[in-house]
Amino acid sequence: MSLHADALATLRAWEAPSAPQETLRQRYVSHLEAEPGGVFKSCVPDHLTASCVVLSDDGSSVLLTHHRKARRWFQFGGHLEQGDATLWAAAARELREESGVPDLVPLPGVVQLSEHAVPFCAPSGDVHHLDVRFLAVAPSGAVPAVSEESLDVRWWPVDAIPDPEDNLLELIKLAHARL
Repeated sequence: MSLHADALATLRAWEAPSAPQETLRQRYVSHLEAEPGGVFKSCVPDHLTASCVVLSDDGSSVLLTHHRKARRWFQFGGHLEQGDATLWAAAARELREESGVPDLVPLPGVVQLSEHAVPFCAPSGDVHHLDVRFLAVAPSGAVPAVSEESLDVRWWPVDAIPDPEDNLLELIKLAHARL
């Protein structure tokens, strides 16, 4: 199965947790049905990305990256690549690359979708990431490392995230419901 076919099957089967998430799910499915290359960065103005929020084993902390280009705190994630077999595998690869924790693995199943403009992703600035988000639970004592894509990587109490965006707070809430 191709990455495109996996993404389409995953999103068709996903049961969205809310009406706004269902609207996004339908948007992602329509995008993939119309765009055979819609999983890759070369598809503009919209393309899929995969990301993963990391919670501590007790759920009290979240591991975030201070994104070098966006200069904001986010979950780990990025563009899908030709070698990624599935959305889940892309999220796992991005997670390992960006967190510096080699044994972190996302749990099966999509947690949240988030469409957002990414002005630094293309010269025109008219690019949208159609992010598919997963959850990983870090083992006790997991020590992160800063990658070249980050300014910093650190643990934050879930109730003390610096300048959080609403969809990150929703992602953490949905991830907690999975624990």
